[in-house]
Amino acid sequence: MASGITFSGLGSGIDSAAIINALLAVERVPIQQLEDRKGADQKKIDLIGTFRGLVDTLRTKANALGSLDGLLSFKVSASAEGVANFSASGAAQAGSHTLEVQSLATTDRWAFNGVSDPDADLATVDGQAVSFTYDGVNYSATVNAADSSLNEIASAINAAAPDKVRASVVNSGTSASPSWQLVLTAQDTGEDFRIQNIASTVAGLTINGTGPNGSGVAQSVNNISVGMNAVAIIDGLTVERTSNDFSDVIAGVSISLLDAQPGTSVQFTVEPDKSAVKNKIKEFVNAYNEVTKFISKQNSYDEEKGAGGPLFGDNALSTIQRTLRSMLFGQSASAVAADTTGYGSLRLLGVESTGDGTLKINDTVMDAKMDADLDAFADFFADRDGFDNNGAAIGTDRYYFDITPDTGFGDDLVRALDAVVKSYGAQNGQFYKGVFDARVESLNANIKTYNSRIDQRESRIEKLQAQLVARFAALESTMARLQSQSAYLNAG
Repeated sequence: MASGITFSGLGSGIDSAAIINALLAVERVPIQQLEDRKGADQKKIDLIGTFRGLVDTLRTKANALGSLDGLLSFKVSASAEGVANFSASGAAQAGSHTLEVQSLATTDRWAFNGVSDPDADLATVDGQAVSFTYDGVNYSATVNAADSSLNEIASAINAAAPDKVRASVVNSGTSASPSWQLVLTAQDTGEDFRIQNIASTVAGLTINGTGPNGSGVAQSVNNISVGMNAVAIIDGLTVERTSNDFSDVIAGVSISLLDAQPGTSVQFTVEPDKSAVKNKIKEFVNAYNEVTKFISKQNSYDEEKGAGGPLFGDNALSTIQRTLRSMLFGQSASAVAADTTGYGSLRLLGVESTGDGTLKINDTVMDAKMDADLDAFADFFADRDGFDNNGAAIGTDRYYFDITPDTGFGDDLVRALDAVVKSYGAQNGQFYKGVFDARVESLNANIKTYNSRIDQRESRIEKLQAQLVARFAALESTMARLQSQSAYLNAG
């Protein structure tokens, strides 16, 4: 724009370009002010995004505390190693158990009768096939006579039953006297995953497909491994599974049998991992402190330096701050008086407030509370029933507050945050925006307005520049003509 203006100044002796540029610079002052406002609002949008992330992290940590599975942790100790792998989730219960391994799960495997050359075609006509049933589904691998070697048949089977049965070619003989066999291996263990009804119409490929007897004993030499269930005695009860995984026997306890001798037994104990529980609460406290520090920094004020951050006094900060304070410290006097067990508030459980508004854990108090009554401790944080007062599962609608006696702090905090953060459609057909979405929408609207006003001013400046250039050009032309006439008259 102005930088492209050039005048000689020879006619008038005036630096017209400098004058025009100065005039245009004055006109651009409001534009720069608008750009500054736009930049300030964009910075606010960026900071709100950061703040939203901190609140989301806090919500995630609170949500984990809101269920027993998310809050509680258990550890398992066994009297002997090598029998099974054990682990426990928060849904477990403390107690002692016994495990005796009877047998491990095995994989069903079949081998066709051997051939001397794995690359020689075995079918005599097109359309010959190998067929079998697996997990109730019939499979058939059909080959042409010209593409019916053992290796090609194996490829056809793998294509027909991917991830179900694996076909491979092995040499069970010697180098001098090879015996190449097509081996079919089930991809799952147990009796339910045996390869059944196995047959071959390929002329050069034979097998005895007779399945095992009722006791699981192979009746055909081709059935080189019979798929059998794993059997274990857990707490005196005999249990069978198709795999070595017995994780659905004791609630919350995962049991995976290892390669132990049949009859091997072990005792294992499930007990609370209080250190892990405390770490989860510490993660919540840390997330809360990050939110509090952000709010404090933005809302701080210094007489010399001014506001601590661009979001000073922003509604999003105050809304979240009020919500958190109400949930953490808003107990009524009657609620305090009604708490006869001493497990009714964060402070009583060892989560204390500091002078700067952050939280800290009193390890001595928290350890003592967990040692005295872990169930009561967990009941403060976790919602045991998982249903709202409308009978809907938690999270399926917006219009609820769980008012059952076991309402958990974790879920209550999540609901309180969701009530101000999430955008939602109301039952009256109206749509409400959460505090973050509403604030960002408002700032974006400001930016849009700024851009429009900037465009309008830029357009006016372009027109003004054209007018000024034309006027000063006319002045230069007039001055040049007058100077020429003056010189002519002086010469006469």
